[in-house]
Parts: sequence; structure tokens; C-alpha cells
Amino acid sequence: MNQLQLFLPCAAGVEDYLAQEVHEITGNVGTALQTLRGGVLVQSSWRDAMRLNLHSRLAQRVLVQLHYGEYRNERDLYEAASSVAWEIWFTPKQTFKVEVTAQHSPLTSLNFAALKIKDAVADRFRDKGGVRPDVNTQWPDIRIYAHLTTDHVTLYMDTSGEPLFKRGWREDKGEAPLKETLAAAMIAASGWDAKTPLYDPCCGSGTIAIEAAQIACNIAPGSLRRFAFEKQLPFQAHVWDGILQQARDAEHEPTAEIFGSDVAHRMVDFAQRNAQRAGVAQVVQFRGGDALQRMPPAASGVMLLNPPYGERIEVAGVAGGGARAGAREQAHTDDGGDFFPQLAAHWKKNYAGWTAWVLTPDLKLPSRMRLKESRRVPMWNGPIECRLFRFDMVAGSARERSKPAA
Repeated sequence: MNQLQLFLPCAAGVEDYLAQEVHEITGNVGTALQTLRGGVLVQSSWRDAMRLNLHSRLAQRVLVQLHYGEYRNERDLYEAASSVAWEIWFTPKQTFKVEVTAQHSPLTSLNFAALKIKDAVADRFRDKGGVRPDVNTQWPDIRIYAHLTTDHVTLYMDTSGEPLFKRGWREDKGEAPLKETLAAAMIAASGWDAKTPLYDPCCGSGTIAIEAAQIACNIAPGSLRRFAFEKQLPFQAHVWDGILQQARDAEHEPTAEIFGSDVAHRMVDFAQRNAQRAGVAQVVQFRGGDALQRMPPAASGVMLLNPPYGERIEVAGVAGGGARAGAREQAHTDDGGDFFPQLAAHWKKNYAGWTAWVLTPDLKLPSRMRLKESRRVPMWNGPIECRLFRFDMVAGSARERSKPAA
């Protein structure tokens, strides 16, 4: 179990940040670590698979790659699945499920492909010991994934279970919550050093601020949840207990001040309850208030926000309204003005010395805010293509800064 091929899928645009994270967790680099489209492939151990599940903030899952080869039809898929020693991973007393994804596969039915792989797994167990494991499509003990391209099939076994963005602390959430993995990707892309004050003025249920607070305290993101590998045959409880204890021993007092605010006081209550479950209630300062009126919580720092927009949520920030209402493509204030130019004016007047990072699907947002971005990072929020824009707030107008010194 020391020479496993592990594949960690992630959102598009996050691959390089995930590769760096995997390197920091496992120490693997060079040929043992490959950055691919949609994820990272690393040659590592079973122990590292458990550690990656516990510590990765950016991966969606940790998958063990068990087969990679060519195929032409469903019979080839059956043969491929039959060649995998499933009996070293789980027993016939456990349930399993097969899921198939494809890119440009010539097969006409992915359901039939999944059925052939399922039959191969069950038949191998029957041939080895006379007993077939049952299938459970709702809550399986074991999840098997097959990915088909034009002519190759890859078979994986999932060690995570529930997707890794489900940290276990976000029970209270709004209408369109930001996934924890995407919040962590925003933090990684910003280059935040976990020492500078961080503020989310549109915090919703607190995802960005809570992720940042856990980073500032070195709290492992998976420390509150269970994983699929706990039901798999290589699992040893004493080894896992040691990994968990090592993570707990590494936690420390926060190294940065974290702030969050939202125009909806209901969402602030949600954020505070989520922070309590995440173990950072004393680290994050949540307040109610309109982003157009809140003053800086510190002399300088990093703002990181994912403001409401039409595709993501029906509603937009309402200045002074204390609620979110109306299915509109853009955010508007209660006097009918555009929210974002007013937000930019507020920042330019009051937030000199701050750096703002804004995730949005609106590629024209900088011109609408009358700000010049210093960076733009492509990211995907589920199916929505977005950009993470960086704006550097400096005192005075550009014209004033261009005047020669006396």
C-alpha cells in the first residue's frame, strides 16, 4: 500500500493550487506528482491517502487509481474490471456502487457500461469465494468510479465518501452557498499569508471567513467528518487515530484577524452558528451591516468576497434594506443605482491600503466598478465560469497620484 496512484479531482482553474497543496501535505514532487486537467495525480501511500482526505482544502475527492487501459466495447470494460483485485479493498458483506463518467466515449449507454463493470466486480467475488456483494445506489460502503475517454478506461475506488467540500460544520446556509473548496481556492489564489487581516463584506453563511479562520488556526478541514476509507480493508484504526492526534496537536492560536459582515442579519446568525461548529467562533468577528456602509475593520488587509449575482442567486444586496429580494441579473441598491459602482466608490474613499478580491461571472465588472484590476484568475463556481479579480485600493485618485512631487 506504499505505491498507490492517487487522483484528486478539483474544480477547473484550481489544479496548480491543488498540486502545491498536495506537495505540502505529502512531500511528493517531480515525476511522482502530475498536474492534469481537472485534478492532480500523485504516486503515494495509503497513509498519505488518509492524510490528504483530512488536510486537503481544494480536492473534491481522493481516488485510488486501480486500472488504466484501452477499451473498444462493453466487453472490454468487463474484462478490465475483472482484472482488479477488489477483494483486497472490501469484502462481499459490504455494498458497492459503480458510477461512470465519459468524454467522447463511443459507447451509446453509460448505464449499460456501469452495469457491465458492476457485474465484473460481483462475478470476481463469486468466483473467489462463492458470495457476491450487494449493490446499494443510495448509501454504498464502497464507491467505484469509471472514467471513459475515446479509447481508454480508468477505474478508481473512492476513499472519501461524501465530497470533501462537506466539512461537517455548515448546517446553516443560504439560498446559494459557496462550496468550501471554492472558498479555499479563492484564499489560495489571493496568496493570503494567514497573518494579514481578512474581511468578507458579503459573507452570507460565513464560508470564506470560516475557511480562513481554520487556516489561521491550522485546523484540518476534515477533522469533523468521517471518510469511506474507514470501511475499507487496508484501514487500521490505530494508524488513523495517530494521524488525527497529530493534526490536533498542530492546531494553534489564530495568526490573523478574520472579519465578516452581511446585510441580512439572518445570514450573520447562520455564520456565527457555523463558526461555532467549525471551532472558530472566537476567531471570526461577524457583524450585520450593508457592504456600502461598513467601515474597515482594520487599518489594512485583504477583502475576499463572492457577491450575489443573477445566475447564482435570485437576489442581490440591497443597501440599507436588511433583506435580499428580486430576481435580477445585477445587484441594485434601494434607490435603483447599481450596487457595484457604489461599492467601488465606498472602497476608494474608505479602504486605502486594502486589497480586494472579487469572484464574479461578469467579465466587465472592473469597468462597471471603474476600477483597474491588477490580476484576474479564471475559476468555475460549479457550471458557472467566473473570474477572481484583484483590485488594489490606494489613497487618492489616479490623477492625483500621477502628479510630480513638489
